[in-house]
Amino acid sequence: MRIAVVGTGYVGLVTGTCLAETGNQVTCVDINEEKVKMMQAGKLPIYEPGLELLFNRNISQKRLLFTTNLANAIADAQIIFLALPTPPGGDGSADLSYVLGAAKDIAKLVTDYKVIVTKSTVPVGTADRVTAVIKANTNIECAVVSNPEFLREGVAVEDFMKPDRVVVGTLDERARKLMAELYAPYVRQGNPIIFMDERSSELTKYAANSFLATKISFMNEVANLCELVGADVDMVRRGIGADNRIGNRFLFSGIGYGGSCFPKDVQALAKSAQENQYDFKILNSVMEVNEMQKKLLVQKLKKYYNNDIKGKKFAMWGLAFKPETDDIREAPALYIIDELLKEGATISVFDPEGMNNVKALIGNKITYGTTPYEILDGADALLIVTEWSLFRTPDFDQVSSLLKNKVIFDGRNLYDLQKMVDLGYYYNSIGRKIIS
Repeated sequence: MRIAVVGTGYVGLVTGTCLAETGNQVTCVDINEEKVKMMQAGKLPIYEPGLELLFNRNISQKRLLFTTNLANAIADAQIIFLALPTPPGGDGSADLSYVLGAAKDIAKLVTDYKVIVTKSTVPVGTADRVTAVIKANTNIECAVVSNPEFLREGVAVEDFMKPDRVVVGTLDERARKLMAELYAPYVRQGNPIIFMDERSSELTKYAANSFLATKISFMNEVANLCELVGADVDMVRRGIGADNRIGNRFLFSGIGYGGSCFPKDVQALAKSAQENQYDFKILNSVMEVNEMQKKLLVQKLKKYYNNDIKGKKFAMWGLAFKPETDDIREAPALYIIDELLKEGATISVFDPEGMNNVKALIGNKITYGTTPYEILDGADALLIVTEWSLFRTPDFDQVSSLLKNKVIFDGRNLYDLQKMVDLGYYYNSIGRKIIS
């Protein structure tokens, strides 16, 4: 099939590349000329495991093209994906200006029937608004379809190529057949393509992410209670996760969720509920808990140092909001860095992929290391913020020789408590007893 993808951010680039991998002819369009030239030259603008291989293979086989020319991109396309930003506005609602603007531009260019797919995460009713924009700007019949993405950063290629389910919102029979044909290669093992109306599809995306965010915040609350009553959150997690009604995913306690999806989507769903005169109490609590949790390590540090961390040097392992990505959007690390700098501390950091993005954001307010060990030299304590695999089994002899004090504050519960006792560390993690 001939596909156009408008927008080459995280979702658009993964979508376009993976659609090309199954033999479709895909043209991705973006207004950023520098970025398009970079991709035409075979260079990825994002880090995502497994993407580079597919990206370069499909470019070399001329199934994946990049352009700044919207008219050329959509001319022969049967399906046009809108993978554009929907950032939160000041009131928490999703900003649809990019999506609606692209729909208007497309409508003025179409000459035959197109299926226009909102891949971006959008509020309920967006398909209706896109349809209205298109009808106001062309007499050509087009179908607007909701097809939310469920990609996890770090495993997005696998999620697209082998999805748990594909959700498609459309009541247009012609569009339904085209979408079924498009996704057939990805569901050969029997996972479903679930067809529904557009509004239900739009809400499904928000509901899914908000439910997962709720599980995270719930376990963080449990972890905080564990510390007060002397329980171990890891044991509690195992105990409840074995119940198949609950499941064992998204039950790990830590220092809050971040990234491009959960914070924005929870906020947008709560705002949508408010606009419809419904008080979504659970979501308001989820957001409140997450904001507190992001600063938990700082609170633990200040308590340990008797509310005086001015002049202290802290080494931080991890910046990205999760491992296997360079995405720092809403990352807990940024909140921690900001709070520590306000208190007069100095910070040295290491992250395998996220340092360039942080440096572009905050510059040289902190020090960036080339190895995880380099930044430990003379540090008063080590803070673990992202659970990258290389942090799980460090050389503790080297760590001990470099740190000024054998002190670790672990926001991701990476280490066994007994091991830290044996090594002689002060070890403060989340929802478990403090080792001192």
